[in-house]
Amino acid sequence: MTDARVAGVGLTHFGVHPERTSRDLFAEAGLAALDDAGVAREDVAAVHYGNFMGELSEHQGHQGPLVAEALGLDVPATRYESACASSGVALRRAVRDVRNGEADVVVVGGAERMNNLETAESTDALAIAADGLYEVRAGMTFPGAYALMAASYFEQFGGSREDLAHIAVKNHANAVDNDRAQYQQAITVADALESPPVAEPLHLYDACPVTDGASALVLVSESYADTHDVSAPVAVTGTGQGGDKMALQDRQNMATSPAATDAATEAYADAGVSADDVDVAEVHDCFTIAEVMATESLGFFDPGAGITAAREGVTTKDGRLPVNLSGGLKAKGHPVGATGTSQVAELTRLLRGDHVNSEHVADAQTAVAHNAGGTVASAVVHVLETVADTEADAA
Repeated sequence: MTDARVAGVGLTHFGVHPERTSRDLFAEAGLAALDDAGVAREDVAAVHYGNFMGELSEHQGHQGPLVAEALGLDVPATRYESACASSGVALRRAVRDVRNGEADVVVVGGAERMNNLETAESTDALAIAADGLYEVRAGMTFPGAYALMAASYFEQFGGSREDLAHIAVKNHANAVDNDRAQYQQAITVADALESPPVAEPLHLYDACPVTDGASALVLVSESYADTHDVSAPVAVTGTGQGGDKMALQDRQNMATSPAATDAATEAYADAGVSADDVDVAEVHDCFTIAEVMATESLGFFDPGAGITAAREGVTTKDGRLPVNLSGGLKAKGHPVGATGTSQVAELTRLLRGDHVNSEHVADAQTAVAHNAGGTVASAVVHVLETVADTEADAA
């Protein structure tokens, strides 16, 4: 079985771009990834594309062929939908295609356009990732759902709003110099604590923004990298996916994420690593409490111990295990369908040493990306590792 190597990455600015279509955004990211990879366009065998709400935000389904055309490619193209984990699922499929020999070169990524909608409309559109019969009809939105999860966590394990504030402060600090981030400004713990409530105990700075943007990766087989002198020093060595009951009311414990635990267990086994081997991570912090639950599900902390990690400096940029050096969903932004592959793009640049925050993980060799859908009814985890670079070795 061949490695799936990351040969190229591309990202748009994450922010407010209501005038741009998702296909336009993806063209920018995809073409940047192809240029970064330096592969011949005719060698691309397939496009795997994540998008969540295209039918609602743009009245456009069947987006696979559209985005392939936007890249100037005439190849099989498939759109994947798994709520906020859409491009993470697309990446899982792309990795398998490369590994099993179906393709030597694939483009995988995602895009989302939401700011052309009014706030109420985007809220309604996002809500369809919850259970339509038992949650949406009752008025549930995701701030409310994650507030329930936060309250359950506090009741079971302890913690406070100040602990969550330290996560927001950390991720905003990480985004300050990231020119792809939606919010490049630092905040203080006081800013977070004094911000208006969204759904108690969550306040404004506990929530990610509504974001437009796109991300893309070019994956190549190990043999293709060798024979074409393609620089690809990072490989996706592990992939895993898990699932859980859709409605919170049907779960045994709202303060844990078994879907993410299952995905991580599978990904670690696939890569032959453990949580202790991980040097840096990008996790799905759509709300600050989500980062806590993600880091515990990934095995970085015991249940109940992740809540103080940011406050204690463990997950800060100079800590033992930096988390969300991109700024995370919290500050970098969350263009839903693009988030999963954007995490891998950021980690690839961190491991390659060409990210603005690479200095904080200069010796890193192993990274993990955690991408969740809804209230983590879906979860995808990928392990990235540095590998020998054929082009560099040849030089």
